[in-house]
Parts: sequence; structure tokens; C-alpha cells
Amino acid sequence: MLRPEGYIAPIVVVTAGYALFQTANNTAVMTDISPDRRGVISGMLNLSRNLGLITGASVMGAVFAFASATTDITTARPEAVATGMRITFAVAAALIVVALAIAAGAYRRPSRNRVLAPEAVNGPPIS
Repeated sequence: MLRPEGYIAPIVVVTAGYALFQTANNTAVMTDISPDRRGVISGMLNLSRNLGLITGASVMGAVFAFASATTDITTARPEAVATGMRITFAVAAALIVVALAIAAGAYRRPSRNRVLAPEAVNGPPIS
């Protein structure tokens, strides 16, 4: 018998974590955007996030299918499924490390495309 707490508790934890991440991420991305461009940037942010979710799920499914080396998952041996899961999680972990390295590199590098405030270019206003 399937017990609901076996999947409800993890869903609650994942949903809360995702909500906290989304709020902080959206705030960080939208902070330096001028008000007249926020709609476009928000749409691009959501489009890129959805494309990443769909593509990631598809690619990880393909990695699992390839790694488990079976044509029909319903008749696959448990060892094949375990191997597929191990390799899929290893690929996911490697992609996380690559993403963290890219983020760390981007964080250290000063942005060259930022528009400077008039005070930064001309000095403070003279009264």
C-alpha cells in the first residue's frame, strides 16, 4: 500500500526550497533592470527557466535510458536500473559543478556592460 507521507513530505520540502530560490533569483536578476525593460527581462527569465526545465528533464531521461542499456524499462533488471540511476546522478552532479564554476567566474569578473550613473562619469553634482 502506498503511503501518502512517503511522497507528500519530499514535495513540500522541494516546493518550499524552489519558492525560496525563485524569489531570491528573480530579485537578483531584476534589481539592475530599468523599469521600462522589466517586462521583457521577466519574460526572458521565465522562458529560459522553462526551456531549461524541459530540456533538462528530457536530457536526463535520455541519459538514464542510455546508461541503463535496456529497451524496455518495465522489464529491466534491477542492476540495469541502478546503473542508470547512478550514471544519471553522476552526470547531474558534474553539471552542477560546471554551473557553479561558471557562476563563480562570472561573480569574480566585474561587469563591463553596466551603464554607469551620471555621478560616476561626471563626478558628484555641484550645488
